[in-house]
Amino acid sequence: MKIAIDGPAGAGKSTVATALARRLGFVHLDSGALYRALAVMALRQAVDPASERDLVHLLGTVQLTPLPDGVAVDGLELDQELRTPAVDAVVSKVAQHPAVRAAMVQIQRQWGQGRDVVADGRDIGTVVWPDAEVKIFLTASLAARADRRATEQGGLERLQVEQEIARRDEKDSDRPVGPLRVAPHAVVVDTTALTVEEVVDRLVNIVRPLA
Repeated sequence: MKIAIDGPAGAGKSTVATALARRLGFVHLDSGALYRALAVMALRQAVDPASERDLVHLLGTVQLTPLPDGVAVDGLELDQELRTPAVDAVVSKVAQHPAVRAAMVQIQRQWGQGRDVVADGRDIGTVVWPDAEVKIFLTASLAARADRRATEQGGLERLQVEQEIARRDEKDSDRPVGPLRVAPHAVVVDTTALTVEEVVDRLVNIVRPLA
């Protein structure tokens, strides 16, 4: 069974997906971690994130492996490095390239074969698994998302975080391949005033009759 959770930055996708997978006994796939891992490698090796050719070449030299709560590069798990401001600043550029996205989609589909998966990202229900049994679109107000991201990143200046999220929303929605969209038949859940537990309870009620 595939459960696709899409939504903008700061809506709580990864946190909710992790908790939901744990509750259901599924595995969790954080698709954004794959793009972030490639961004980390690009920064380490001074690869231009605007160069599709160079990124595809870089992707061919490393092995990205999804993990239940992250990603490994050549067998070494990345953790805090995935969520740094430096990665935040370039991950949209990395993720906008059609050839990069095509490769990432194949990685995700191969990893998910034969597994019950809760996957979160921005194009899970529209591109990666358009036939997912359950499609969720998590959203929240820009203010709430900025508060969460600023806290997550150690108290960064909130206005700056809000501006960065707004720019990320625009880039993700306007890119020509795999843009951020509400998938057909997706259930939209606004998390602004909800706790993680409340969101997970709501999603469990959606999933249980279909599982």
